Amino acid sequence: MAALENNPQLKQDLKPKPQLWVLNFVALVGTMAIMSFVAVVGPVARLLGLADWHAGLALTAGGVLWMLSARRWGKLSDKVGRKRVLLISLAAYAITYLVLAVSVDFALTSPPAIAVSLAILVGTRALVGLFYAAVPTITAAAVADQVAPGKRASAMAKLGTANAIGLVAGPMLAGWIAMFDMALALYVATAMPVLAMIMIAWKLPETKPTLLAAAQAPNTLTPTKPAAKIAKVDIFDSRLRLPLAAVFVALVAVAITQATVGFLVIDRFSLSLSEGAKTAGYALTAIGGGLIFSQSLMMRIQWSPTRWLLIGCFLASAGFGAVVLPWATVLGAAWSPSVWPMLSAFVLAGMGMGLVRPAVQALTADCVEAHEQGAAAGTVASMQGFAMIVGPLAGTLLYRVSPAAPYSLVVGLLLLLAVAVWRHHAREVSHRNTGVIS
Repeated sequence: MAALENNPQLKQDLKPKPQLWVLNFVALVGTMAIMSFVAVVGPVARLLGLADWHAGLALTAGGVLWMLSARRWGKLSDKVGRKRVLLISLAAYAITYLVLAVSVDFALTSPPAIAVSLAILVGTRALVGLFYAAVPTITAAAVADQVAPGKRASAMAKLGTANAIGLVAGPMLAGWIAMFDMALALYVATAMPVLAMIMIAWKLPETKPTLLAAAQAPNTLTPTKPAAKIAKVDIFDSRLRLPLAAVFVALVAVAITQATVGFLVIDRFSLSLSEGAKTAGYALTAIGGGLIFSQSLMMRIQWSPTRWLLIGCFLASAGFGAVVLPWATVLGAAWSPSVWPMLSAFVLAGMGMGLVRPAVQALTADCVEAHEQGAAAGTVASMQGFAMIVGPLAGTLLYRVSPAAPYSLVVGLLLLLAVAVWRHHAREVSHRNTGVIS
């Protein structure tokens, strides 16, 4: 501690900085950009003469590189700082998105061979996934840097709300623009990571996570003893077992919805491609509305991450189950052409998912030490990428069996996760009551 007091620069570096709102903005525009593609991928695939599963393949390709890169982005930010890595990744993200927009623009006006269209769609979307993987990883780690353990669920809920607003605004904006010009929707999305770069360069100070770790362990900080080395956090770390399972289930649910909702609304309500893009945007907007509502509630109530996770599982399973109910039978034939029952079900599903993701992020941050935050966030994000591989392919393949099949799988996974969370929460309460620290 004496070393800390004798080093004014170190004290300044460790002083909390008002940067949470900047991180929230980065999460907002990053999500808007990625979700703009999701809102138009179904109609774009059909306009290019591609099969439905080709759209799932494009989303899956992004998930592959997301999975492979997320942990590396997190570890890199632990070593060289959050700001620098965010700027690099967002610059590459914007360039790749521009290539995607230009390629789709030319393909729509002068359609190339199907193999070329497929290569363009899959290749550029894969690179988008590679560079976007840094955004949720590093923003979550940066929030954990600044917020004390036990209080992170509320802070992560604010970050989640920014993501949720992006989830609403991105598809809504892209769906509306796509009614007039599909390619223009992608050009607009290209500007979003550029805005994030400007804000980061202007307002986000650099952070040094290893110094934060030293501050939390003052007895080990001496002039001759350096801060702890970055631990080898990976998918086999027992501390992350529940967060990894939870993020996998949550993101499979999200990926399945993203990959199939465009086809679901077109086929169920016999819509044109442009109307289908707009209605798919409404469905994703409904999910985002549910996310915003539940995370606004989460910001105001200090419960444990496991309690929020359990509630979220039950709400989301009820919502996704209701998506595929035969509403014409339940409410009468007059409701059969109406999208409102489905949109209401997506709101309920969104409320559940809105509780799950911040709870997982807070649980992850609380499981590890300060100097492990980037690696832990990246490890969980890599499982998120794996889910983005499995989800779109599983969703589009199951959709060929039945439109209800993908959502039935989601409900089953969420209920299994609820059982695991219940057991973990019960064990946590038992340890707390007996004075055992797990």
